[in-house]
Amino acid sequence: MIPLVLVHGLWDRPRVFHRLIQALDQPQRDLLAPHLPHGLGDVPLRELAQRLDEQIRHRFGAVTNVDLLGFSMGGIIGRIWLQDFGGAARTRRFFSVGSPHQGTMTAQAIPRALLAGAADMKIGSQLLHHLHRRSNQLSPVECHSFFCRWDLMVCPGWKAVLPQGSIQDIPVWMHHQLMSHPNALKIISKALKQP
Repeated sequence: MIPLVLVHGLWDRPRVFHRLIQALDQPQRDLLAPHLPHGLGDVPLRELAQRLDEQIRHRFGAVTNVDLLGFSMGGIIGRIWLQDFGGAARTRRFFSVGSPHQGTMTAQAIPRALLAGAADMKIGSQLLHHLHRRSNQLSPVECHSFFCRWDLMVCPGWKAVLPQGSIQDIPVWMHHQLMSHPNALKIISKALKQP
């Protein structure tokens, strides 16, 4: 069974995936949910992607194939790893859950000098523009986007999608319910279990 890497978001820790792991109910599956300290959003996302790369290499070596799930900001970190650190060459499937691939209104007023990582998620940020220009690098990967239409963290919620792959609106009301509500857990764990 292909290992699964879970990447948490801003103001989260790996424990955000506790309920998802329970719903997944695959004790034999090798899981990696690294802690990527980001302060309050001051660490640039590219630096966090570098740390993710180091942890994946340490755990699985340089060639083992993986599935990758990123929640919220973790989806952007995962996408940087896929596109800029060669992760696409070893990733079978990428699950993006409530991740601001087109930016979020909630980040617009954040000063980059103080909170570089959070500012990376501004609509039209240099980082997101770079990822969009090179989105063809995702073509080897089976991509799936899940979003919450009424999300106030990633706003507007329906833009929290990758430029390719399947897109699914999860019927919950708030951002963190994407990782806690039974409806969301059922939908996402079912997708993760697909062979």
